[in-house]
Amino acid sequence: MKVLKIGFVAAALFFVASVSVAQQYPQRDVRIVVPQTTGGATDLLARLFAEKLSQRWSRSVFVENKAGAGGIIGVQSVATAPNDGYTLLMSSDGPQAINASLYKSLPYDPIKDFTPIATIGSVAFLIATNNQLGVSDFPALVKLAQSKPGLTFGSAGTGSLNHLIGEMINQAADIKLEHVPYKGAAPALTDLLGNHVSTVVASVPSIAQQVDNGSLKALAVTSAARSQRLPNLPTISELGYPQFGVSPWVGLLGPSNMPVDVVAQISADITVTLKDPAVIAKILAIGMEPLATTPEQFKTLLVQDIEKWSRVVKKANIAPQ
Repeated sequence: MKVLKIGFVAAALFFVASVSVAQQYPQRDVRIVVPQTTGGATDLLARLFAEKLSQRWSRSVFVENKAGAGGIIGVQSVATAPNDGYTLLMSSDGPQAINASLYKSLPYDPIKDFTPIATIGSVAFLIATNNQLGVSDFPALVKLAQSKPGLTFGSAGTGSLNHLIGEMINQAADIKLEHVPYKGAAPALTDLLGNHVSTVVASVPSIAQQVDNGSLKALAVTSAARSQRLPNLPTISELGYPQFGVSPWVGLLGPSNMPVDVVAQISADITVTLKDPAVIAKILAIGMEPLATTPEQFKTLLVQDIEKWSRVVKKANIAPQ
């Protein structure tokens, strides 16, 4: 009987200790790595949620930007970090899903080397033109492209989301807008304003100001639903292409095999934060939409996106580097 009592007490103490550890996360500062430079949508969301999670956890949550090599440097640094929940990754479709098709050999596996925790938001892209081209809507652009070969679209670079979404538009509408890569979205927009390219494919946050002031003409958004930032702009799917709909995501991940209870806590705290009206307003203000998922839903989305972007890359004949 005495042995049984000792065993029961030991088990109870172990249970209490386990619960205590789970409840006490985080016990020190948390680092969120962003594999891009400051100022982009991923960086802005990382800083917003670092602030909110820091308030919830009463611990410092800081953002570290590790840009370079298409996001590979920052992503790899998290893949090889301890999986205790103190090094996290705020990433997006590009580094996590598209790079698998753009590079012959990645130093990480986008599925096996990471723990999906929660998506944060999605961003709509749009196709826009200048006032010199003389088209007022997407059907008019398609008609012009079919009758006048040589129209172009600018992007943030070969293999960028802008580039691949432009190729998806080509494939869906059966047109051939020639791709012109730039080193970022800003120079592409500058050349569109200067009438050096016919159109650009750009994220809503990067181009909304020029659309608002009338210097550029937005023709359609790529998302399945209309953008709350530009609610009067139709979707491509509304305009005769019902299967078209793409809204790249931004989400939080960690190294592989993170403790289940830590993942559950972070995911739950993000879900609660995404219901905060002030947070929603800030996400909408930068041209994004809140997107809440469970870890399981996020993993499914990641797998599906890797397959989707692989098909786009192959059909566009983009050679892996």
